Amino acid sequence: MRVWNRHSRIVDVAPERVGTLIDTLSTDDDRLWPVDAWPPMRFDRPLGVGADGGHGPVRYHVESYEPGRSVRFRFTAPRGFDGFHEFTLRAAETGETELAHLIMMRLRRPAWFSYPLLWRPMHDALLEDCLDRAERELTGTVRTPARWSPYVRFLRNLISGKRSLRFRKNKVAPMSATAIR
Repeated sequence: MRVWNRHSRIVDVAPERVGTLIDTLSTDDDRLWPVDAWPPMRFDRPLGVGADGGHGPVRYHVESYEPGRSVRFRFTAPRGFDGFHEFTLRAAETGETELAHLIMMRLRRPAWFSYPLLWRPMHDALLEDCLDRAERELTGTVRTPARWSPYVRFLRNLISGKRSLRFRKNKVAPMSATAIR
């Protein structure tokens, strides 16, 4: 099974400002990844080609990195993920910039089952939170904040081992990075 999953956000700022967010990935001052609600992105060295790491149980290495423009990660786990995910930006003639995240992969067993049931809904929620964070960092506000579906709240609750749902702004309390390992 092939997966093509794309999320993007257009912001009315120059590409250079958006590019600086990509460059902060996995740093102590990460301004793109939604570390307040999801396991942080961490690597064995600073962001650059060859760095190994990931977020939670999702593991990858940096395959390509163009500072201020793009970064591509090649999956190494979970089992059955064969492909990459990346952040890129594209400047529009209007002066706006599109920040995009793309996953392209071929699924092998057991991911044929786990991706549609677990990974995709969690990934979609994480990426919308990520784009909300980018928009807030760049513009000071979010036009239409993402909301987690009841299914995503259920999955987070199940994975974290919580018995009752606790909500904060229509979201479950943040999971620790160790809660889903």
